[in-house]
Amino acid sequence: MNEAWGILAHVDAGKTTLSEAILYNAGVLADLGRVDKGSAFLDTDEQEKNRGITIFSKPAVFEYMGQKLTLLDTPGHVDFATETERAIWALDFAILLISGTDGVQAHTKTLFSLLEKNNVPTVIFINKADMTGFNQDFVINDLKEKLSRTCHLLSNQEDIAMEDEAAMEEYLDKDCLSNYRIYDMVLNRKLFPVITGSALKNENVDELLSFMKGISEHYSNENSALKNADFGAKVYKIESLGRDSRLTFTKLTAGSMKVKGLLPNGEKIDQIRIYSGNKFNQVDEAKAGDVVAFVGPKNTFAGEGLGVVENRPELTITPVLKYKLEFLDDTIPRLAYPKLMAFNDEDASLNVKWNESLEEITFNLMGEVQTEILLNRIETELGIKAKFTEAGVLYKETIKEPVEGVGHFEPLRHYAEAHILMEPLPTGSGIEVESSVSTDDLALNWQRLITTHILEREHVGTAIGAPLTDVKFTIVGGRAHIKHTEGGDFRGPHIEP
Repeated sequence: MNEAWGILAHVDAGKTTLSEAILYNAGVLADLGRVDKGSAFLDTDEQEKNRGITIFSKPAVFEYMGQKLTLLDTPGHVDFATETERAIWALDFAILLISGTDGVQAHTKTLFSLLEKNNVPTVIFINKADMTGFNQDFVINDLKEKLSRTCHLLSNQEDIAMEDEAAMEEYLDKDCLSNYRIYDMVLNRKLFPVITGSALKNENVDELLSFMKGISEHYSNENSALKNADFGAKVYKIESLGRDSRLTFTKLTAGSMKVKGLLPNGEKIDQIRIYSGNKFNQVDEAKAGDVVAFVGPKNTFAGEGLGVVENRPELTITPVLKYKLEFLDDTIPRLAYPKLMAFNDEDASLNVKWNESLEEITFNLMGEVQTEILLNRIETELGIKAKFTEAGVLYKETIKEPVEGVGHFEPLRHYAEAHILMEPLPTGSGIEVESSVSTDDLALNWQRLITTHILEREHVGTAIGAPLTDVKFTIVGGRAHIKHTEGGDFRGPHIEP
């Protein structure tokens, strides 16, 4: 199988430099690119080259000593944290990069929490260990205090053994730990192994790559049955603007999918592309483990589960400010809105909206850098000159107690009914959806459609009309007609408490 690894870090920790070093050691690159010189293999966008930062997550596929791997470089700047969180959903493993001179930053803790939420096994690479001021003991203690007490140097087997009873028995018996013992501890998130080095000087990157190869091979062997299982995949990214085709970036978790095959929603796949940086190869079939881009589907969305995979919960990181888009040319807002909706397709957290009464378009944004990037894209890709002005803080609502709502939809030749229980969740939980209905009462495909429709739109509260959060939706009942029910009918019911 092909395991997906993501590199995550706070800004300026050296994340893209480490990606370059890994690809160089794997034989993909003839020489090391430089972020500051705009020559990094994975920073392909012109704005990335000009600014020296990563804006978009991008894959690189390679082989190392017979093991196929996919590397995802992700943005480090907090303004693009939603892009990073979406990419996490596609990962089998993560490399959390720490600057040896800065230690654990606030955004580092956020990233570690997201990896924990998504149950992603994580390796820690302390970068810039060659720089003046680096203190290994200080950084290791910082990791233990702010992230997890189970952060141990990979070379320190005695401390590693103390985290697991079976590991301790093996260590006492053999005076060392087998690779497989360590791999299992990492896979179960009982251990976060730490490697120190310098990405810029290519120090200890080979040790990191060797560990990536070993644990990936172990993981592949443990999950070999997934190759022949039913099709399952996670959509983690959509790209359309500035592309020749709409791309649905997908991580296959099980089974396979061929060109001309049909997704569960009935859409046909015209092409399957495997991207490395800005280049791609077309393949006839994608298999479990592959990270690919489907060409053809028009209705997929980031966070969608395909086949046996459920849709992902709402993003933890969301914008906090609303901005109004003001046009600096003769563009008519009403006519520009359908074009700007393509940004929603790529990043639903932008929440691009048209206000009919005010005839204005608003975006939800993270900060100044993101606004500058978007304005540049709006001009270069859509030919529209505009500026953003702040339109207020984004508030959210929740509910105080459980309530059940019923939606009924029955125009001519259509029928759908859904019973939804809404319950409050702890602060920061976001939106969760599950089903508690027998398939005898409502077929599984209809239950999945209801789940999809709940997650694909924003639900607003009754106090000030702000988006709902920290709410669990449970499908507790529903009905469909064997002849008159269609997939879109379950979008129709308006839920009344």
